[in-house]
Amino acid sequence: MWHFNKSIKQAVREEEGYTLLELLVVLVILTLIIGVAAPAVLEQLSSSKEKTARIEATRLMTDLEFFYVDMGRFPTTEEGLSALTSQPADITGWAGPYVSNNSGLTDPWGNAYTYQNNGTTITVTSIGPDGSSGGTDDITVSRNAAGI
Repeated sequence: MWHFNKSIKQAVREEEGYTLLELLVVLVILTLIIGVAAPAVLEQLSSSKEKTARIEATRLMTDLEFFYVDMGRFPTTEEGLSALTSQPADITGWAGPYVSNNSGLTDPWGNAYTYQNNGTTITVTSIGPDGSSGGTDDITVSRNAAGI
């Protein structure tokens, strides 16, 4: 039952917002949740970039195989992956572009994929997130250069 003798001051005090302590408890809980979830989210992001780089390097290998079908050979190391976007000098039979633009030659970290053809093996490599060649984070896809 409603008491008519409550003062206006008491009625207003009962309907005020949250106390400072309640807000601090909520902030602490949110901080704990973010502290636990953030590393997992960042790890997932890093892992997805690595997977994307491997998929893109494999796709470039397929594009190189299309070049091989048209030209009867893989691009030389000197011609590089740019042979997939523009016709190398002094060759005929090129039916490209095999990659629509140069952005397809860039890994998820903004570094250009590297290409090597030593005559027996062709290799497409992403230098990974550290941006330097030869690290443990390099992502490499290779195949026999003897043909398809």
